[in-house]
Amino acid sequence: MTNFDIIKQLSDNTEITEILGRAVNNGSLDINNNINNNINNNINNNINNNINNNITNSIDPLDLGDGKKLLGCNDLNLLGAAADTLRKRSAGDLVTFVIDRNINYTNICTSKCKFCAFYREPDAKDAYVLSIEKILEKVDEAVRLGATQILIQGGLNPDIPIEYYEKMLKEVKKKFNVQMHAFSPPEIVHISKLYGAGIKETISRLHEAGLDSIPGGGAEILDDRVRDSVSPKKIGWKKWQEVMLAAHSLGIPTTATMVFGHEETLEERIKHIIRVRDMQKKYHGFTAFIPWTFQSENTGLIGTSTGIDYLKMVAVSRILLDGHIQNIQASWVTQGIDVAQMALDFGANDLGGTMIEENVVRAAGVPFHSKSIDEFIHAARKLGRPVAKRDTLYNIIERY
Repeated sequence: MTNFDIIKQLSDNTEITEILGRAVNNGSLDINNNINNNINNNINNNINNNINNNITNSIDPLDLGDGKKLLGCNDLNLLGAAADTLRKRSAGDLVTFVIDRNINYTNICTSKCKFCAFYREPDAKDAYVLSIEKILEKVDEAVRLGATQILIQGGLNPDIPIEYYEKMLKEVKKKFNVQMHAFSPPEIVHISKLYGAGIKETISRLHEAGLDSIPGGGAEILDDRVRDSVSPKKIGWKKWQEVMLAAHSLGIPTTATMVFGHEETLEERIKHIIRVRDMQKKYHGFTAFIPWTFQSENTGLIGTSTGIDYLKMVAVSRILLDGHIQNIQASWVTQGIDVAQMALDFGANDLGGTMIEENVVRAAGVPFHSKSIDEFIHAARKLGRPVAKRDTLYNIIERY
């Protein structure tokens, strides 16, 4: 008998227990195993359509109405227990992390999103563009500290030529054996305009230069009512989708993210997750889903989320994405290591990166200190869980 079975018996909310029962009993174990094998075996090829058909035909996923009811539920223990059951079934007990560095090559950006404390005008005193040489120095330092992943993102800077992006990728890959996890969808669209080419051609050219995978940034909330309010100059959600599906069609993996707790409704949060789930059905190119709370200091918006809201969001993400996205990442950067550790009991199975460097969230007033391997090991072992270092594609590098 699982914790969910026990807590369910104590609950008087029959509607929620019925919804969660459907989620827990949907028989997705074999599908999750097939998904994991598929990602590892087909990452450089188009994904096998037979597995996608199995996903579509074998799972009766919860819908928008179910998701709204779950987010509105105040029984955190019940939600967490259901999500934890699904986590254990689809991802096992292993807690994973990656050693990485987040390099922001420029803070000059034309989007000027209300939620962003990082961007600067071109004439600002602290505006910058990193030289290729400086980027190589940062990568070298990260590799010496054990990094296998370099996350590279920056503002939409109209004065950076196309040659900069290609040279950056080529020089890093020539000198270092690292995964270049680079350029979120808004950046890809921006670069495509510099190329004068379509999205798919742009991704192909960047891939040839050294791009290995694409981060899920720029998603925020995948609903244009919200986006028109908080980031009217940034791409719409369908363009974000176009970039991701184009990458997946080329065999290039990506992550998917969500930033919540600003101007969105609960329904729009659920729409976001369901849209990610629907995208995943086509090529199964998302390796992980990463929700985190909006950090409001030094921005034009007010943050509304608590730690409880965060844990609930992690749990509902696991429940709605079960059978589609195996890895749910806990955000220690925005929540702190203690809440991230709790998230491991609410559906998350991954602690993300050690982040030797991070600038965007720090600009929003969040105290930042890179995490050590020992801190991640301690967090997992306190829960009685095994822990391992992974690469970007969730291949295990070392167990502890």
